[in-house]
Amino acid sequence: MRGSRPNLLLVITDQQRADTVTPGGPCLTPNLQRLAAEGARFERCYAANPICSPSRASLFTGHLPHSHGVTDVTHAVPAPEADLRPGMPFWSRELARAGYRTGYFGKWHVERTDRLEEYGFGEYETELRLVGVQEHRGELARSLKVSRPGYRDLLIAGVTEAPADQTHEHALVTKGVEFIERAVPGEPWALVVSTEAPHDPYIAPREYFERYDPAAIPEPASFADPMTDKPVIYRRIREAWRDLAWDDYAFATACYLGLCSMLDDQVGRLLAALEATGQADDTLVVFTSDHGDYLGAHGLLLKGVPAFEEAYRVPLVMRGPGVAPGVRVPGPVSLLDLPRTLVRLLLGEEFDCQGGELTGYLVGEGPGVPGVAFAEFHGQRFRYTQRVLWRGDWKYVMNGFDQDELYDLASDPHELRNLATDPEHAPVLEDMARRMWRRVKDTGDETLAQAHYGMFRFLPVGPDAG
Repeated sequence: MRGSRPNLLLVITDQQRADTVTPGGPCLTPNLQRLAAEGARFERCYAANPICSPSRASLFTGHLPHSHGVTDVTHAVPAPEADLRPGMPFWSRELARAGYRTGYFGKWHVERTDRLEEYGFGEYETELRLVGVQEHRGELARSLKVSRPGYRDLLIAGVTEAPADQTHEHALVTKGVEFIERAVPGEPWALVVSTEAPHDPYIAPREYFERYDPAAIPEPASFADPMTDKPVIYRRIREAWRDLAWDDYAFATACYLGLCSMLDDQVGRLLAALEATGQADDTLVVFTSDHGDYLGAHGLLLKGVPAFEEAYRVPLVMRGPGVAPGVRVPGPVSLLDLPRTLVRLLLGEEFDCQGGELTGYLVGEGPGVPGVAFAEFHGQRFRYTQRVLWRGDWKYVMNGFDQDELYDLASDPHELRNLATDPEHAPVLEDMARRMWRRVKDTGDETLAQAHYGMFRFLPVGPDAG
């Protein structure tokens, strides 16, 4: 079934790490690994922000959080905080304008109205509140909670006897399959399926949990990192998990990996629907996530202020028209690059945003210069200001509240040694800071760009150095 333009199937998961789709990695994801082998896999794709709403708004607009205005999760702060600015571009609107039949099923979390027709989606359902695993109703066969005085008990992970076909994810994918099956010859379509899993709490059906043996899961290389050369708040945040032993982390990891395997099977259902309806060759399939999860790295769980790779690196796999098979991209790219890429591949048009374009990579052409990605964090309710720049193997974290960070990811992939205070690396630090300031100014981040006053003059170089 061939339409006038390629179709789009975009699957967005929540809080899924990049290494869950790596061949030979810790997670059993055969469908996604086959998809990558038939298309392109970006090994170092970075989210523009390590939490849900800001990252998702960037994924749809191609703009950084300071630009689109969603700097915190929308349900956690009152309006007008974290409000999407009027008039932001959306690639989904461009597809609808061009005649695409559009659908969205699952977690939205981009802005507050949930009126997706304003963003180009003709058919949508964002409040599938079905009885199933993600609602955590009923008993858990095993669970992990943490308690601290004055805080509510926090459920981290658990195992449920409920079968996978009763999960929220199964229901979402069923709606996606039905959308694909209603395709009309000659009418291109664009479908987004957005899951809540594997976001914490990691509640895995037993059939998937049992694919992993917690006793066989090794500690991350950075698990015992004392973090004495890193911002103090990183160590304070780790205090939330001080009562957990590695066995607890391993149990949580097994639940998390089980959920990722469950999602892989659900992606398999969508791919099977494309095959069954004869649309596989005419559909651009994209799989990604909004951010990652520490999952024991540096003794941490979840995501947030500590700007480690595990929180920012996300899977990005693409297959279909315009994508050569077997492409592997080892250098940094950004989810900000996806909007311009989608509009180019599907419509052959430009999309005005702050991101780049990945079409050259998709046909096996390198950029000829070190890959670059940029992210920003506004600290949520506690207002920790960060900017993060990746250039080739170098990573620079500007911390507006403590010492900066500089890592050579080629020799130190687990970020065990912060080089920001090493005199031998001062030239690299200053170069990365200059490049950060350039990005700040190019994207109109005026609040930060005006940091000339005395109390702000503590970075390696100032705003005008950019």
